[in-house]
Amino acid sequence: MKNNAITSRDVDFAKWYTDVVSAASLAAYSSVKGCTVIEPNGYAIWEKMQEILDKKFKELGHVNVQLPLLIPESLLKKESELVEGFAPEVAWVTHGGAKELEERLCIRPTSETMFCDYYKDHVKSYRDLPKLYNQWCNVLRWEKETRPFLRSREILWQEGHTIHSTKEEAVRETDQMMEVYKWFHHEILAIPSITGIKTEKEKFAGAEYTLTNEALMYNGVALQDGTSHYFGQKFAEAYDVKFLNKENKQEYIYQTSWGTTTRMIGALIMVHSDDYGLVLPPRIAPKQVVIIPIGKDDEIVNLSNEYATKLKEANIACYVDLTDKSPGFKFAESEVNGIPVRIEIGKRDLENNKITFARRDTREKIIESKDIDVVGYVQELLETIQNDMYKRAVERRDALTFTAHNLEDMEKILNTQPGFIHGDWCGDEACELKIKEIRGCKSRCIMENDPLVDGKCVCCGKEATKHVIWGIQY
Repeated sequence: MKNNAITSRDVDFAKWYTDVVSAASLAAYSSVKGCTVIEPNGYAIWEKMQEILDKKFKELGHVNVQLPLLIPESLLKKESELVEGFAPEVAWVTHGGAKELEERLCIRPTSETMFCDYYKDHVKSYRDLPKLYNQWCNVLRWEKETRPFLRSREILWQEGHTIHSTKEEAVRETDQMMEVYKWFHHEILAIPSITGIKTEKEKFAGAEYTLTNEALMYNGVALQDGTSHYFGQKFAEAYDVKFLNKENKQEYIYQTSWGTTTRMIGALIMVHSDDYGLVLPPRIAPKQVVIIPIGKDDEIVNLSNEYATKLKEANIACYVDLTDKSPGFKFAESEVNGIPVRIEIGKRDLENNKITFARRDTREKIIESKDIDVVGYVQELLETIQNDMYKRAVERRDALTFTAHNLEDMEKILNTQPGFIHGDWCGDEACELKIKEIRGCKSRCIMENDPLVDGKCVCCGKEATKHVIWGIQY
């Protein structure tokens, strides 16, 4: 039976999304306009994301740091492109208590300036390089329209900041971290994202170039879900960050930054979830298995606890629901919260030497012997669910991937069913802006290694130089 608290995603996708966020207790609105409360269920997913990504970052040699939340205005203004890019979103602190500050302080929208200020005093020689830093923190951007996880004024994220002695090393870092985001989406989140380079118009303010990880939601709208930026020496020159190279000469450092946010939780919802609530891939689910004893018979409770002990010993996140609620309520609760596997143990089943497994992704129930190797069976089932969810996401993405040869094709696709649209581009920003007039469609990324579709710009018809994926975005 459908969860009546959740609007059908095929009727009103936006309302469906907020209904799932609310029904699964992931986030709630607060009295601070544009900011949300991330509730325990939502934060547990973020903690799992942090755990996996933090381990990967450290395997690659990165260490965590913490820099100030506030940035002096004079410091921010040293890099003009960054100032222009973030000016509409910056929040300012003008008073300390009752006293007006001599200089306004910006609440960080990003931290390149503070990292450069730190590097300037702590890097002297090539022997001090590279610096491979990451920061888990919050930032503030004064967004006009907000939505839980997807676009909020206060954002939880990680931002990597690295500096290097050579361009080649910095470029490798930029590429490597984009591969980490791609790996995380494909292998952990079961989201078949695509990666490529942003156009000049869409790149990060102050970057020489930006690599992006783009995911397609169930409704065909794109979501930028992780970026990696190569700055070259632009920030180093603005903030005078130099080092003594191996030739004993002063040289500006080469710099990168990369980051992703709690927006990934929004992607999980919009790629995988359904009208019954949240659906989580097992590798990112904070709770992978729930065991629900039907009744309080000692044999049922003991077997439930026995299974739970074995599963926990095998590092499977499992719990027994012994709350004073009806079995039907417990089933619905585990379903709306997206727990991948549910094990139901009832008196009648035990009399027949049976137990029931329920898959959250397909809502399929499977009857097995109670003497089954529960650890081996659940491990295999979790892996099957993970792989099946990824395959379904690939099928959905591919079904919503189109090719356009001209502006008429673009309009027809965008007005019928948006998705990823492959179309060539001449490189002229005027064409990019013209395409944006169609439902706000933007270039998602340039596919540098893909051949041209037909060699003609999808907008003006002139000779094309780039194969671009276009789409409507969140």
